[in-house]
Amino acid sequence: MRYQDRTVFVTGAGSGIGRATALLTAAEGAAVVCADIDEVSVKETANLILATGQQALGLACNVTDRKSVHEAMLRCGEAYGGLHALFNVAGTGGMAHTEEASEEAWNRILAVNLTGTFLVCQAALPLLLAHRRSAIVNVASVAGLNGQAYSAAYCASKAGVVGLTKALAVEFVKRGLRVNCVCPAGVITPLMSQFAMPEGADADLMARLGLVAKLTHPEEVAEAMAYLASDGARSVNSVALAMDFGNTAS
Repeated sequence: MRYQDRTVFVTGAGSGIGRATALLTAAEGAAVVCADIDEVSVKETANLILATGQQALGLACNVTDRKSVHEAMLRCGEAYGGLHALFNVAGTGGMAHTEEASEEAWNRILAVNLTGTFLVCQAALPLLLAHRRSAIVNVASVAGLNGQAYSAAYCASKAGVVGLTKALAVEFVKRGLRVNCVCPAGVITPLMSQFAMPEGADADLMARLGLVAKLTHPEEVAEAMAYLASDGARSVNSVALAMDFGNTAS
C-alpha cells in the first residue's frame, strides 16, 4: 500500500496508461483525481475506483487550457486538501512526411504533449510543495530520446518533456519534490491508432526502432510510474526511463 493516505492526480485518465495508473495507485491506497478531456471516459475510470471502495474524483480537463487546468487543481485541493503525486499522461500524436506536415498539426501536438505537461506541472506546484515527499512523473517517449521518422512534431514534443522533467528536477530537489519521466516505445492504447505510417513511407525506418514487433501494455508503464512516484524511489530524480526492450541501448 505505497499510496495509503496519499492523493494523486492523473491526466489522460480516461484510457490507456492514464487509466492503468489511476487504477493501480487507487489499489495501493491513493485517493485519485482522474482528469481527461473526455468527460465520459474519465468518469468511467473514477467509477471503477469508487466501486472498489477507494476515493476518486473524475474531472473534465483540457490540459492545453490554463483555466481548465487551474480549475481542476482547485477541485483537487478542495476535495482532498493536498497532492502528493502528479502523473502527466495526457498526450497526442500523429505521423506525416515532414515536408507535408501542417503547422496546425505541429501546434496541436506541441500544445498537448509539451505545453499541457508544463501547465499541469505549474498548477500543481503549490499543492505538491506543501509536502516534503512529493513527486511528478511525466510520460515522454523513446521518440524523445532518439529520432523517429515521420514524427517531427511528436519527437520535438517528447524531447521537450524530457528537458522539462530534468529542469524541474534540478529546480525543486531542495524543496522535497522529485521529477522523473518514463519513455515507452509502442504501448497498446487508443493513441496507437494515431501512428499510421503515411503513404509512401519507408517501413524499414520504423522497423529499425523495434516498434513493429514489440509493444508494451499500459499496466507495465503504470507500474514504472507508480514506482518512480513512491517513497521507494526517494533517491531517483531527473531520470528519463526508457521502456523499449533495449532498443535505445548503445
